[in-house]
Amino acid sequence: MDTTLDLKCAKRNMLVILIVIAASILLNITANAQPPEQWKSLKGDVNLFIANDLGRNGYYEQKNIAALMGEIAEEVGPEAVIAAGDVHHFDGVISTQDPLWMTNYELIYSHPELMISWLPILGNHEYRGSTQAVLDYRNVSRRWEMEGRYYTKVYDDNGVSIRLVLIDTTPLINRYHNSTTYPDVDSQDIDAQLKWIDKTLNEAKEDWVIVVGHHPMYAQTKKDEIEQKDMQARLLPILQRYKEKVAMYVCGHIHNFQHIRRGNDGIDYIVNSSASLARKVSATEGTVFCSPSEGFSVVSATKQQLCLYMIDKTGNVIHRIERLKQ
Repeated sequence: MDTTLDLKCAKRNMLVILIVIAASILLNITANAQPPEQWKSLKGDVNLFIANDLGRNGYYEQKNIAALMGEIAEEVGPEAVIAAGDVHHFDGVISTQDPLWMTNYELIYSHPELMISWLPILGNHEYRGSTQAVLDYRNVSRRWEMEGRYYTKVYDDNGVSIRLVLIDTTPLINRYHNSTTYPDVDSQDIDAQLKWIDKTLNEAKEDWVIVVGHHPMYAQTKKDEIEQKDMQARLLPILQRYKEKVAMYVCGHIHNFQHIRRGNDGIDYIVNSSASLARKVSATEGTVFCSPSEGFSVVSATKQQLCLYMIDKTGNVIHRIERLKQ
């Protein structure tokens, strides 16, 4: 018996099997995804992507969703990608030259249409490493437009304006303090940030205002619910003070899609799913929609309408949140 020939045949057969499986998966994804002409319908005057909880070195759904983001960007033309924290699992980065910048970010989000402004905020996993290195990466990558631990950005096109208020939520949560796991938290001035948020919202005059943080105000989660209590104690009163201006509070952290409305403040509380690995979810008080799908979101605005579309990993819109000018 020619064992060398048998081994070659076995390898060839395995290769054929793998090719068939890959083709089947690709065919299934293509069959279920929305065609590009439907993606075009998501486009407004100002368009943005939101992605978070990314950093899995390309594993799980990260590469697939990154490619999908690029394909949809070809049709929608986003002005920026809001990276709402945890670009780097699990222990952040230690410097601007950390290899994770390549395996979590640069080599993954390489589609030409994603070579646009990225607006990152810090997540709890960034706080496990050097948050200063995350801030300093703007000196390395021209698309990493992180202006500070918290900052604001205005996009104005065709007479339509959106103000993004991008904040740093990890220091607002007590359990991250006094911990060697999160070495940079205790040096942050919570009161200074809250005063800045209040002042920024007070002065906002744009058509639409979206506040973006990493941690949820409300969410169904197996994580410590005390995190939400801290957010509600520190940040919620400010958002409610400007409820006539703030249309949405968008976050990540929980690794699934959730849309929640509570009380009568009129603000949509949105959890954006992980763009790499999602978790199970169920309804909670105020749940309008929830899904355990991986994915990302598209925000589009016109003068009269602000929409957030939750996109699953096959490219389908699974939920639409619409705000209309009164």
